[in-house]
Amino acid sequence: MPMPDIWGNPLTILLADDDEEDRDFTRDALQNAHLANDMRFVVDGQDLMDYLRRQGPYADPAVDAPRPGIILLDLNMPKKDGREALAEIKGDEDLRRIPVVVLTTSKDEEDVFRTYDLGVNSFITKPVTFTGLVDVLRTWQHYWLELVELPIGSRA
Repeated sequence: MPMPDIWGNPLTILLADDDEEDRDFTRDALQNAHLANDMRFVVDGQDLMDYLRRQGPYADPAVDAPRPGIILLDLNMPKKDGREALAEIKGDEDLRRIPVVVLTTSKDEEDVFRTYDLGVNSFITKPVTFTGLVDVLRTWQHYWLELVELPIGSRA
C-alpha cells in the first residue's frame, strides 16, 4: 500500500540518476520491496532542477510532474551533478524541505561529509547485488515512508 501525502494521494518519489540500468534496477528493487508509491525519474541534475522548478520540458501545465515528497539522488551525473543539485535544492526556500536521500555507488568519505554539509537528509551507498538493494530499500521505505513525519508542503 502506498504511503500517502497529507492530502491522501500517494507520495511521489523522484529518482535522479543518469544511468538507465540503475534507474530500472532501483525501480525493480522498490517494486520487489512492495513499494506502491508513485515514482518519477529524471536523468541528471539539470533535469532534476527543471522538474522541481517546472521549467524546460516541465513548464507545460499538461506535463504530469507532481511535487515529490522525497528525492533519491545519485551524485555523479552529467550537466549538473548531484552535489550541485543538492546545494540548489537546500538553498531554495520553496524546495529545501523536500527530503533528499543520496543513493549512490560512491563510498568516498569526502562525498559523505560534503553532502551532509550541503543538507542531505541521508546518505546510502548502493549495494552491488539486487537482493542487497531490495533489502536496503525495504529498510529505507520503512524508515522514510512509515516512521518519519515528512514535511510535505504545498501541492505546487
